[in-house]
Amino acid sequence: MDPLKLTITSASEYLQAGAISATGLTEAVLTRIRALDPEISAYLSVDERGALKQAAAVDRRRRQGEKLPPLAGIPIAVKDNICTRGLKTTCASKMLENFIPPYDATVIEKLKAQEAVLIGKTNLDEFAMGSSCENSRFKLTRNPWDLERVPGGSSGGSAAAVAARECLGALGSDTGGSIRQPAAFCGVVGLKPTYGLVSRYGLVAFASSLDQIGPLGKDVSDVALLLSAICGHDERDSTSLDQAPLDYRRFLQKDIAGFKIGLPREYFIDGLDEQVKEKVSAALEVFKGLGATVREISLPHTKYAVATYYILATAEASSNLARYDGVRYGYRHPHYANLIQMYENSRREGFGAEVKRRIMLGTYVLSSGYYDAYYLKGQKVRTLIRNDFAQAFNDCDLIITPTSPTAAFRIGEKTADPLQMYLSDIYTISVNIAGIPAISVPCGFNDEGLPIGLQLIGDHLQEGKIIRAAYAFEQASGYHKKKPPLEG
Repeated sequence: MDPLKLTITSASEYLQAGAISATGLTEAVLTRIRALDPEISAYLSVDERGALKQAAAVDRRRRQGEKLPPLAGIPIAVKDNICTRGLKTTCASKMLENFIPPYDATVIEKLKAQEAVLIGKTNLDEFAMGSSCENSRFKLTRNPWDLERVPGGSSGGSAAAVAARECLGALGSDTGGSIRQPAAFCGVVGLKPTYGLVSRYGLVAFASSLDQIGPLGKDVSDVALLLSAICGHDERDSTSLDQAPLDYRRFLQKDIAGFKIGLPREYFIDGLDEQVKEKVSAALEVFKGLGATVREISLPHTKYAVATYYILATAEASSNLARYDGVRYGYRHPHYANLIQMYENSRREGFGAEVKRRIMLGTYVLSSGYYDAYYLKGQKVRTLIRNDFAQAFNDCDLIITPTSPTAAFRIGEKTADPLQMYLSDIYTISVNIAGIPAISVPCGFNDEGLPIGLQLIGDHLQEGKIIRAAYAFEQASGYHKKKPPLEG
């Protein structure tokens, strides 16, 4: 038995039965990282000592006969914008290159309560601003399916680590598609929860009204298990919903007969790759075979989503990143004549090009004389987009779309044209604007052997429904079983 081929669910069963040890599983993952990560570059830091110490503690408690939680002994990777006490949290930025948080994010506390093994921190676009993982200050993460292609972003490191079997599961964050799009590019499963279902306490803020932490896994059951572990109300997060934790594994059912699926006509337009369209159409036939019905719907304000997102997100980024001024923490330029020059020099060198671009855009739309024309209008359009979804869910159980208009693109292909890069998230950002849940699952491969993702969108707090539909599709199609052609 190769422990690296195990899902979280199957590894948990083997661990509980004593067929494998947490130490053995963790050592296998660490060996895999040493062998492959010099090429993949999924990790910014690996905590070998801490991981092995935690694994040994789990093994010791099991030998003593203790009944442990499902994630006990499971190696999990965490995106490096989620605070980890005693471990660097850099956001892939020079600004936070040496920042070590004095506390754990709520989701880390929950993983530790489950006795999970924290393997390390994964790469991302700087401050989670990007769609390709090319904006990291420190390294370029490559797609395990084709090392000349991007893994997606901004949670590209987490998706690549799961796909390359350098962990069993991972956490990412999703502000405009940053879990779902890399999951699609890397052929894994990624879920963006309802806004407020998972605490944002300890997540370094990009756009506070859009950010959500969520899980990535090899299959839907792993994502359901991880979501069950990290969800629930947190009084330290003012946007946290008053929802008790729920075991989402109970929704892992194959029966979706009678489900009504909406297919938004606005998502099947020029710019959608023909092979992506073909695979999504084939997936719809699978759903019909499972007893679901499919009907065309309209989300009429979709055409405004990209513009709305890049007004709201950049405005909030401008506000949130104002704290990085070289005074309290973070990078401070060594040479300055006065306070203003210290601010200017520190921020100029501490932030990368994409982060500075978004700060400037956000500062502009919030500036005197432009606030009403841009930010206020953006908030009004946000309400219209949210209403579109609410209306659609009166007539259907879930909405199906492509996750991305294309499969993974080549490294460097879009870096010279930010607008083309922004359009990579055209099918995912509306979900964040509306604050609703969505999951991406593999639905096939293109002629070059690259994975294609299918997005299932649910109404507010309907994670169970999209997990059930995704699981039924996964079990009927089997695309999640195919792995990248990696050595090692």
